Amino acid sequence: MTSLLPRPDLLSPLSGSFELPAGATVSGPAVLADAVRRALVFLDLRPGDSGEIDVREDPALGPEAYRLTTGSRGVEIVAGGRAGAFYAAQTLHQLLPAAAYRFCEGGSWPVPGVRVEDSPAYGWRGLHLDVARHFFPKREVLRLVDLMAVHKLNRLHLHLVDDQGWRVESRAYPRLHEVGSHRPRTAVHAWGEPEEYEEVPHGGYYTLEDLREIAAYARSREVVIVPEIDVPGHATAILAAYPEFGPTGEPYQVLDKWGISSAILSPLPRTVEFLTAIFDEILAALGPTPYFHIGGDEVVLDHWAESAQIVAYQKSLGLASVAELHAWFLRRLADVLAERGSRAVVWDEAFVSGELRADTIVMPWRGMGVGRRAAAAGHDVIACPVFPLYFDYAEAGSPEEPRAIGDAITVADVAAFAPAPESWSAEEAARVLGVQAQLWSERIGDGRLLDYRAWPRACALAEVGWAGSGGEDFASRLTAHLERLDALGVEYRPLAGPRPWQRRRPHRPSTVPVAEATARWEERTLSAESTRPSV
Repeated sequence: MTSLLPRPDLLSPLSGSFELPAGATVSGPAVLADAVRRALVFLDLRPGDSGEIDVREDPALGPEAYRLTTGSRGVEIVAGGRAGAFYAAQTLHQLLPAAAYRFCEGGSWPVPGVRVEDSPAYGWRGLHLDVARHFFPKREVLRLVDLMAVHKLNRLHLHLVDDQGWRVESRAYPRLHEVGSHRPRTAVHAWGEPEEYEEVPHGGYYTLEDLREIAAYARSREVVIVPEIDVPGHATAILAAYPEFGPTGEPYQVLDKWGISSAILSPLPRTVEFLTAIFDEILAALGPTPYFHIGGDEVVLDHWAESAQIVAYQKSLGLASVAELHAWFLRRLADVLAERGSRAVVWDEAFVSGELRADTIVMPWRGMGVGRRAAAAGHDVIACPVFPLYFDYAEAGSPEEPRAIGDAITVADVAAFAPAPESWSAEEAARVLGVQAQLWSERIGDGRLLDYRAWPRACALAEVGWAGSGGEDFASRLTAHLERLDALGVEYRPLAGPRPWQRRRPHRPSTVPVAEATARWEERTLSAESTRPSV
């Protein structure tokens, strides 16, 4: 009972207990009862006018808030909406033994008497999955949604395109998936090492029907899909398919190694028309899409500056530099999305470049310094700094760890993270919509390693996003919670280090402590901000 994760606002033991059988009935408004049945599918709950689980709605509660009371008379759930009922049922599930996370036919489960009052600290509790560098089949995405739902995580950000691959079908521009979705080989060497490649083709993409299914599956589990089409940089795979949308028209091949590419889309009107058609296809497949990420990061503007046509276009818009044109381009795309009911999200370089649409959400991956500046400028932000929320980093600087892009970000580092630092003003802190961890996949090639990188650090992320920070008893609750992950078949990283079969080729461990590395990122970001045009 004391191992609930994430930590609820209030947990009080009550006298009495209850035996919850498979096939029990759940009563209440259909939409709320359906959410409870979805969360507790293993119980094969049946709808009824009265039953072991009674669900009621209280509009005075927030949409994700709930009250849960269990005792000798059964289970009572009072929820502010469907999400609240779903999360109440997830908490009820955690009150049962860990064996209840395995599929069992029939039987019953003891439920201790408790009262729980709960609501999230942040509305955005997200995970980012890079499916462009390494493609993850639909089954892996659906499984990740299930695991997110168990932890009350509610935003899955899918990075659908990068230099190394385009990952979604397009019927309007079919060469995107026919050409851009695969590469002949993949780099396996670390930064600074001699080049080495796995000479095996890599690829894959989601059909539009796959996207439709993923979105519907996620919605039923209170997870919102946030698609990302990263532009105007990171465009090699796009230009391999359609070089005419680049500034030079030169041919490209889908990139087979990592790092920042100079490939960039042209900012001219026909590129906006091209991307609008892509947006429309994706939005039609996903259904209601409140957020759409358009990237804006790591853009090399050299080809724009060298193009007489693009410079002339920049000047015709009254813009002083190609950096301002970068921001203008993203603002134009945000307008397109707003007309379709979606709100644009960008990485922090887009904010540094110039004036964005006012309702654009900024993700400050380079540090919370630039996040604070974005908040002060009136933008909502999602806390997602490299340290400690890049889960492609190793959890220890040990040669036993699987090769990673860097190290070390530990579970404790994540649990100690404050999305809205105390030094921020109340107005700035109110701009923090939530928190998100990133799983970039240069060094994550399959589902087993994805499990290892994500969990249990994502357990700490869930704690921070829901409760605001890891409580003093987080470590003990996490230890108990790992039994649930075992039952679910999650191949997480043990707290003591990798199992023998989880070890990989050693990498060169970093000797830079997290605090020093964070300071370096902040210094770099502040330097970039000092060159940002006034708006």
